[in-house]
Amino acid sequence: MQTRTMSEFMLRSAIYSGSNTRAIVPNLFKGLGAKRVLLLSDRGLESAGIVEKVAEIFRLTPQGSGPELVGIFLDIAQDAESNSVNAAARYAREIAADGLLAVGGGSVLDTVKGVKYALHHGLSDIKEAIPGGFVMEQFPKANYIPIPHIAIPTTAGTGSEVSPIAVIFNEDIQMKTNIINPFLSADMAVLDPDLTVGLPPSITAFTGFDALTHAIEAFASPTATAITDAHALQAIRLIEKNLPEVVTNGENVDARMEMLQASLMGITAFSFALNAIPVHNFAHAYGALFRIPHGLANAVFLPIVMESIPQLYLPKIRELAEALRVEVSTNDNQETILEKTVEKIRLLQQKTGLPIDFALYNLTDEDLVRTIPAVSKDPASINFPMPKELIEAIGRRVVPTKVIN
Repeated sequence: MQTRTMSEFMLRSAIYSGSNTRAIVPNLFKGLGAKRVLLLSDRGLESAGIVEKVAEIFRLTPQGSGPELVGIFLDIAQDAESNSVNAAARYAREIAADGLLAVGGGSVLDTVKGVKYALHHGLSDIKEAIPGGFVMEQFPKANYIPIPHIAIPTTAGTGSEVSPIAVIFNEDIQMKTNIINPFLSADMAVLDPDLTVGLPPSITAFTGFDALTHAIEAFASPTATAITDAHALQAIRLIEKNLPEVVTNGENVDARMEMLQASLMGITAFSFALNAIPVHNFAHAYGALFRIPHGLANAVFLPIVMESIPQLYLPKIRELAEALRVEVSTNDNQETILEKTVEKIRLLQQKTGLPIDFALYNLTDEDLVRTIPAVSKDPASINFPMPKELIEAIGRRVVPTKVIN
């Protein structure tokens, strides 16, 4: 753990949690000074009735007592495609929106962060901001973005509502690119578990594993601190306890609430311990190439990467095992505890109905060959580059019936 080198921690988003907290959103926007709010979501959430539940709040607000909902933008694609960001930013300008309301999972939340960044910097194409695939802006280059921004997550996974990171898919180069800026996160995050109870079990499962991966990679990070460890460990405890329950019983609002808070804590730890993230490295690359949902990719890679790169996890493995309620004895060495911890993660995969590989995607030998440079070039590899042989070996395990020629 860091003791003398500089570290940073800035959770700038105000957090409101509880059933029906969406009802206070118009007043929150009023307090932020917004008068013309644009709601951004996706077609799936429109079909599920979530968009209407949120839009209705503005119609029920007495005229003149709060901001007006002037538009709804729903054409947001998986992985926050740059085309979606650009189209949404154009629409926000056309309707003169002065506040952004993000309602959705990670793709929606990241898209809206991209929209905010594009509006603030006068960009017509978000790709202009990330020509090399990665940009990190810190003080003094990073400056306050005065666009009122509220996020309502509908999945307990990415935690993107409070993250300073926007992951934007660049269709031209088939890469998930990153903007990191401390003012990208929402001014306010509204965690309303009622909006997550209808989430299908499969999506509940793999988004939950995304949150678990954030927390574990944060805890194992070479730049973790006591502050990030506190968030990571509590997130792990809550996910181990609640994820099987919400997959089996999606109507359990208390468990849904704890998963939303775990997701938020997981990404908070991840964002400020950001360093070696090999699981996300693989997940980003495979997601960009084969459009595998991010949480599902993390779920498949997490135990395999932990086994394949033990040196990252061994130094703090006993604490990690305890957070996952793994039974260990005082006589167990680090290697044995790692084995038991990976076994517990695989059991959690099984309990939540997640696959152990990508067999359903029918990847070919040629596909697997393409993953080697993709993993190496992904922005997540900056702090922890992996040799070709390791990338290849892990790739063989996620597609076990294939052999790279």
